[in-house]
Amino acid sequence: MEVRVELLLLVVGSLAVAVLAKKVDWPAPLVLTAVGIGVSFIPGVPEFRIDPELVLPLVLAPLLYSAALDSSYLDIKANIRPIGLLAVGLVLASTAVVGMVAYWVVPELGLAAALVLGAVVAPPDAVAAVAIGRRLGLPRRAMTLLTGESLGNDATALTAYKVAVAAAVAGSSISWGRGALTFLAAAVGGVAVGLVLGVAVHWVRMRLGDGVPESALGMLVPFAAYLLGEELHTSGVLAVVVAGLYLGHNAPAAGYSTRLQETAVWRSLDVLLESLVFALIGLQVRTVIEDAQPDWSLVAASGAVLLAAILVRFAWVFPSAYLPRWSSRRIREREPAPGWRQVSVIGWAGMRGVVSLAAAAAIPLEMPGREVVLLLTFVVTVGTLLLQGLTLPAVIRRLDVRDTDGTERVLAEAQVQNNAAIAAVSRLDELTDGVPEHVAHRLRALAEHRGNAAWERLGRQEEEPPSASFRRLRREMLAAERAEFVAARDRGDIDDEILRRVQRELDLEEAALSRD
Repeated sequence: MEVRVELLLLVVGSLAVAVLAKKVDWPAPLVLTAVGIGVSFIPGVPEFRIDPELVLPLVLAPLLYSAALDSSYLDIKANIRPIGLLAVGLVLASTAVVGMVAYWVVPELGLAAALVLGAVVAPPDAVAAVAIGRRLGLPRRAMTLLTGESLGNDATALTAYKVAVAAAVAGSSISWGRGALTFLAAAVGGVAVGLVLGVAVHWVRMRLGDGVPESALGMLVPFAAYLLGEELHTSGVLAVVVAGLYLGHNAPAAGYSTRLQETAVWRSLDVLLESLVFALIGLQVRTVIEDAQPDWSLVAASGAVLLAAILVRFAWVFPSAYLPRWSSRRIREREPAPGWRQVSVIGWAGMRGVVSLAAAAAIPLEMPGREVVLLLTFVVTVGTLLLQGLTLPAVIRRLDVRDTDGTERVLAEAQVQNNAAIAAVSRLDELTDGVPEHVAHRLRALAEHRGNAAWERLGRQEEEPPSASFRRLRREMLAAERAEFVAARDRGDIDDEILRRVQRELDLEEAALSRD
């Protein structure tokens, strides 16, 4: 019972901090980490340890799946080369560089254990970076690169981690050829598992015809994909990502109720899991320090490893952004030239997160140097979160990296919305035989309203656009309707069943009036 109360307090406290951070417009992941560190040193606060057997399938899998659902398969496909250089090339380079630096500054670790550390801290967690970038209006391509990197780098790092751990525990040298084959098999197998599962789930959902079981089935996908991928000795992480990308790309074929329910469920779950994870990162700092008992030499070594983890990203992103363009005319023709400011922001957005901590916690107890690896992992994770995370908004503003294609996207949306309105009216004209004229007129007016809404956002009117007036006034009308039904329920004129049915209708209409 005591453990349950502690967990409940942890969840409630994490959510409260996240809500307060959002209220004051501060990055919630960074605030949660800082608060967790402070709370961990309060006397009497219990120890919280990340259990990788729970975190990877129950936290990482749904977070990655939700991010994949919201990602653009087409954007990722169009940027697959730079994303691959970040998600695969940079992770392997970070594993090697950080591992060699750790071996140099802490030689008693041994090369294999040092490379375990390199693999553990190699994958950045883009949750904080994407949240900051979205709030400050980073360019669409930069957001695509950061999101795509975060979807693929965990699979690369965890595969390299497994190879390095096996060598460290066995005390043997690493076979790079065998490691490459293991990585290739895990990647291909993970993609295959995710694709097969995604296709199968989509096929079943298209035949259910009911939003509730469709949504329930969708909620099982990340857990099933991860466990199935791991059971087949492939990349469970990659299986989750591929399944999410496939189902997200094919979401328009699902029913509207499925999309509405899934969006609400996954957004709520994201907030809960992200709050919990970043709070746990901070809460474990005291425990890790007490276990490792670091001296000044280890503190200095921690600083060197942190610096290596930051600098290797810069040493990779600039050459990988420009050398392929310099050497290939095809790349120059197909991809826009990256500005140095945007590349700098991507280089600075290298905050580590839950994957590094879960992987470090999963290191076998018999591996030599395990406590040191755990300490160095926490230094890199917390150091990058606080150092880079706190300064990333200032870097973005200082370099003036912002989205300059917003008007073009709204223009494209307006044109397609106009075409959609024309198609809707054309279809209406085919179906109006025997339909009262006032009904047809109302439907035409609704189509015209939707067709004009995007065009109005392009204007510079000082007065409120007609579509905005429509939405504002209609929301006020809906609020009045809702209040009248609630009052009727309270008087006993109607029962709660009627109120819930009508309230759902009003809620759906109000949701249709709202724009992010």
